[in-house]
Order: sequence, then structure tokens, then C-alpha cells
Amino acid sequence: QLTMSLNSSTLLNEENAQGPKNTECLESLELQTPSSFQDNPLQQLQLASQEVLEKAKKSGRSKCPRCNSSRMFYCYTCFVPVETVPTKEIPTVKLPLKIDIIKHPNETDGKSTAVHAKLLAPDDVTIYKYPCIPEYEEKRHEIALIFPGPNSVSVQDIAFHLQKYTKKGVCASDDDCSREPLLKQAKIEPEEEKNPSECISSSRSEGTRLKKIIFIDSTWNQTNKIITDERLQGLLQIELKTRKTCFWRHQKGKPDTYLSTIEAIYYFLVDYHQEILKESYKGQYDNLLFFFSFMHTLIKDAKCCAGKE
Repeated sequence: QLTMSLNSSTLLNEENAQGPKNTECLESLELQTPSSFQDNPLQQLQLASQEVLEKAKKSGRSKCPRCNSSRMFYCYTCFVPVETVPTKEIPTVKLPLKIDIIKHPNETDGKSTAVHAKLLAPDDVTIYKYPCIPEYEEKRHEIALIFPGPNSVSVQDIAFHLQKYTKKGVCASDDDCSREPLLKQAKIEPEEEKNPSECISSSRSEGTRLKKIIFIDSTWNQTNKIITDERLQGLLQIELKTRKTCFWRHQKGKPDTYLSTIEAIYYFLVDYHQEILKESYKGQYDNLLFFFSFMHTLIKDAKCCAGKE
């Protein structure tokens, strides 16, 4: 039986939230009944045991071992589990590439699903608070940005489009390869001339050379300031169009394909594993949704108890 406390007023106001803010740390309203297995859209995930979260939920808020702040499950400023959630009982996910998350300065730390990625894949995820972000221009041949827009491409097309990017320039001998890269044209020096057939045949190998993915963590109304930053111009831009969000603070008026940060990371990796690495997916990244799926169940139950569904 679920017995977590969630603030009832918070729950009642969630559907009226002005933006897809990520609320991970729910903190008050007694849940009387768990949601049924059939009602959970995340039910097919291959997750590590969430018993540690059940126990922590029953014991309530605990201290962060680093800053001593009172938190539920984990500290969203130190990126570590609280004292009642032993690190050894939290799954660790190894990712096939590195991930940079650029967080808007006005996005509340406690409402960000980006923290989940850092907690569960600490060796492969870095979180930056805008405007303190890296310079990406020199490595744009191996980096892509996840963001919907008119110039974005699908995961399946990464290999084809990434072939236009090289360390110092673009393939200049083929019409398609030499055209202006997506978004703003960066200042580059031409590389030695390549055979057009070589440029095309290398597309798959170039695609697998992708080494880093960038995600923007903010409400949709805040993204313009970050996405227009000159340091992100000229990067290959990718949109995830085939997945629907399960997020409990989805912004009204936005497509249901606009995902929360942790969902976007998870679904991108699943598609990348199948479409680019050409390997069978067997739940390798499911534990990235370890916290998200648990919170999804609690929110759904709380809404049911509050008469919202």
C-alpha cells in the first residue's frame, strides 16, 4: 500500500501549471490505494527494484549527506540520494555517448527531471546552468542538439546529416555535402577535397561517431534564450516526434510529443541504440526512468484520490 504524503493543493493545481515544469520531489497527501498495473503506461519497463524508494517514502524526508538539506529521495542541488536511499541500491546506467544538459537559470532545481539523469548515469551526464556552457563549435561534427524545430531531423537521419560535419569543415565536392549546415553557418576552413562517393558511403560510420548529445532543461516558454545562443548555432538538431509524454506537468497547448527532459534522454537513447547502433534493445536504458516511473505512479494515485481523474 502506498502511503506517501503529497501536498493536495499542489496536486490540484498541477494541470493548470504554466509550463512543463518537472516536479520530482512531491511532498504531502496521503495515498490510500496504488494505481492498477493496467493504468501505468510505464509498466513494461525493466526496472531495478524500487523497494528502496518505497521505504524512503514511508520514512519521509531525509537529509542530504553533503549539504544537510531536507529532501525526498535525493538532493536536487548536490545530485546525490538522501540518507534513507543508499547509493548502492540505486541502479547505475552506462550510456553509449555523453550527455550535456543545459539548464535555464530560472528553472527551479526541485522541479527538474534532468537531475534523474545525473543520479542514474553519473559518469556520462553533465549539467550546466546557462549561460555557463561549453564552446561546441570545434566538435560539432560529433555533437547533436535535441530540440524540435523547422530544421530538426529524425534520429534515423543522423548518419546522413552528420556526414556534412568534419573537424575543420564540410565535404565540399558534393552539392548536398557542401551546402550550408543546419542553423547558422559557422566560420570554417575548407578541408582537402573528398570524392563524393566517399562522402556518401561514410555516412553510417560518421553517424556512429556521434559522441555527445545536448538537451535543454527549461519550460518551453524559456527555451528561446538558450536555443538562440551563438554557441549552439550550427549544431545538428534532432527532434523526437514519435513518442508521447507521460509527464504530469505537460503544458497545455503543446503537442504531447514534447517530452520532459528525462523522457527525451531515454527515448533518444532507445532510438539511437536501434537506428544508429543497429542493436536489439533489451531494456539497457530503462533504469533512467527509475525515479520518473515511481513518481508517475504516485502522482496518478494522488490525482485519483483527489478526484482529478
